[in-house]
Amino acid sequence: MAATWTDVRDWILARNPDVTELDAETDIIDTRVITSLQFVELVLHVEELRGRMLESSEVDLDAFRTLGSIERTFLRQ
Repeated sequence: MAATWTDVRDWILARNPDVTELDAETDIIDTRVITSLQFVELVLHVEELRGRMLESSEVDLDAFRTLGSIERTFLRQ
């Protein structure tokens, strides 16, 4: 079964107990749902979910802004 944005959401919520709601279009960068260190971990988690490494050119901040954009950019392949 292919990974979806909910898999990424569950990963974020497990690391941020103060965050109670997170939908597909919440800007996780601007709202500071994830820290800069967690961003690096998030990239690694997305690589794990998709089963291959990201190219450095793919790691664009805008592609990681929302859970929906993560799914559209990296998980639907």
